[in-house]
Amino acid sequence: MPELNKRPITILMADDDEDDRLLTREALEESRVLNELHCVEDGVELVSYLKREGKYADEEAYPRPSLILLDLNMPRKDGREALQEIKADPSLRTIPVVILTTSKQEEDMVKGYDLGAASFITKPVNFEGLVNLMRTLGKYWIEFVELPSHR
Repeated sequence: MPELNKRPITILMADDDEDDRLLTREALEESRVLNELHCVEDGVELVSYLKREGKYADEEAYPRPSLILLDLNMPRKDGREALQEIKADPSLRTIPVVILTTSKQEEDMVKGYDLGAASFITKPVNFEGLVNLMRTLGKYWIEFVELPSHR
């Protein structure tokens, strides 16, 4: 069996819920996923981070993510608007976006995929479920998927 590629990746999480951000960080640590997690609180901050605007101008402090975890329901600019903007930008569209949301609405799922999301996942209801999800996401995105190099 070939050895799997186990390189750390940079994950950018956009979620307005501080508890969800903290629990995701703890779940990633608990699942022993190799990564660097950065967080923003809404779609405006997400786009600023990706375009290196304002406080996100320092590329070393705020590296280009290999994967974005995106909540849909956020203030100022929601996840749908941010996803549309990301996928319309030729310099950003290659970054895979996984929608991680409490929404179970079929229309949110369809719209997310229409806008270019790589996956649509409903947030687990407990910490153990979140750890299992982060372990599975880590295994998939870190060990199996070939991600393009940063441009």
